Amino acid sequence: MSALFFQGLLNFAIYFSVAILLLIVFKFVYTLITPHDEWELIKKEQNLAASIGLGGSIVGFAIALFGVISQSVSLYDFFAWSLVALLAQCLAFAVVRFLFMPRIVQLIRENEVSAGVILGSVNIAVGLLNAASMTY
Repeated sequence: MSALFFQGLLNFAIYFSVAILLLIVFKFVYTLITPHDEWELIKKEQNLAASIGLGGSIVGFAIALFGVISQSVSLYDFFAWSLVALLAQCLAFAVVRFLFMPRIVQLIRENEVSAGVILGSVNIAVGLLNAASMTY
């Protein structure tokens, strides 16, 4: 095996590990800014709306990370743009909550699946826009 292969493998391991860590950080940050406790709703009440909303936010952030990884020029660049993506995903929740659907928190607590689908869809859409926008 060539040295180039091992360098590529090392880069993969670093970027993949940091991306997984950032996904975990995102989950904690996102659930801190939402007034409802998604994990509690999902685990204790099997709340499908909360699951769809949170799942969409995680997928949306992962899509944004894909764009960041494919465009970053260094690990620092990757990390910095990942923070921008995290803020954009959190902003997406705020826009839905305060502009489009002020009752979103209540609806998700009441397991209104349609609210979860809208929230999850907006988060995925923002993730796609994030990924597309983060180019040089």
